[in-house]
Amino acid sequence: MTTTPIANQIRRLRFERGEMTQEILANACGVTRQTIIALEAGRYGPSLELAFKIARAFGVGVEDVFQWKESA
Repeated sequence: MTTTPIANQIRRLRFERGEMTQEILANACGVTRQTIIALEAGRYGPSLELAFKIARAFGVGVEDVFQWKESA
């Protein structure tokens, strides 16, 4: 399984917002639930546009959702 160097806090943020479902987040961002699943699992790095949409859905900044993992 390939992973991206972009970590995210999507799952934590969903649960902090009343256990928002992946489907609700996907609909708010105009993507499929499968895209949200892949993002949460770290199998997919979002486009800049999608990163902003997700952050806006949570009412936070992009860096509150996504972080770059430095390679060792």
